Amino acid sequence: MAAKLMQAVQYSSYGGGPSGLKHVEIPVPTPKTNEVLLKLEAASINPVDWKIQKGDLRAIFMPRKFPHTPCTDVAGEVLEVGPQVKDFKVGDKVLAKLTHQYGGGLAEFAVASESLTAARPSEVSAAEAAGLPIAGLTARDALTEIGGIKLDGTGEQKNVLVTAASGGVGVYAVQLAKLGNNHVTATCGARNIDFVKSLGADEVLDYKTPEGVALKSPSGRKYDAVIHCTTGIPWSTFDPNLAEKGVVVDLTPGPSSMFTFALKKLTFSKKRLVPFIVNVKREGMEHLAQLVKDGKLKTIIDSKFPLSKAEDAWAKSIDGHATGKIIVEP
Repeated sequence: MAAKLMQAVQYSSYGGGPSGLKHVEIPVPTPKTNEVLLKLEAASINPVDWKIQKGDLRAIFMPRKFPHTPCTDVAGEVLEVGPQVKDFKVGDKVLAKLTHQYGGGLAEFAVASESLTAARPSEVSAAEAAGLPIAGLTARDALTEIGGIKLDGTGEQKNVLVTAASGGVGVYAVQLAKLGNNHVTATCGARNIDFVKSLGADEVLDYKTPEGVALKSPSGRKYDAVIHCTTGIPWSTFDPNLAEKGVVVDLTPGPSSMFTFALKKLTFSKKRLVPFIVNVKREGMEHLAQLVKDGKLKTIIDSKFPLSKAEDAWAKSIDGHATGKIIVEP
């Protein structure tokens, strides 16, 4: 009996950008022992997805093999469960994080590990849910695990800076920092200042102005925590704006930030720079989905594209000026 086929988008080598993506028909995957088969309703594109295509992560064997179906953050409906799956049944609405090594999100169907699949409340749309795994949890865990912020508002109020606040991670970071009753300063482009204020930011800097370049709070506040969502800002810019024990959480770590991280440890500096890569877990996805259900957190959707136009979504993500998340819908 012939395998059932599905539409998918793949690339077969490193490089190529949007033009390297090809529309193909491939077999619908079969769930293994602890996996679920999902009929996908939405997938979100993260910068790491096209950085893998560029070859930036080939040293750690990403992708595992070619051709590769990219994207990992998805939402959909359970169609089939593996024999040892206990927490999900056919018909359940879920969100999931697939692996970067194998991907699978730009397709009509995908298999996900039960441990990285979370229930999706009926009040949360597939597009809203698909934005949560990497971007939402990067913001949440950077704030709580490194920044020392309590999202329930019971902690000491802190001064938080979020750079690139209108981007995929930044929009979540601003909202979550305010949820914790903190004073939030944010940077973004001039066209997004009012939008970022609407997310709850107390002060917003145009990153192209002298104040924005210097990251200087208009109220003169020193930052207890910086959620750094962009690249190219040297430590010397952060240093004068940090509180005595301020921490910069670098979400796009490169060689210079790794050097600064090591130097600060060696010199026992109270001011710290911490490179951070999120470890997505089911309980984190469940927490964020509940916050969306309760109206305490919003997934900001920049744009939606059908699977047939996935290369346009890919190009928009590479361009780097999206406000919030870019969603592909099979």
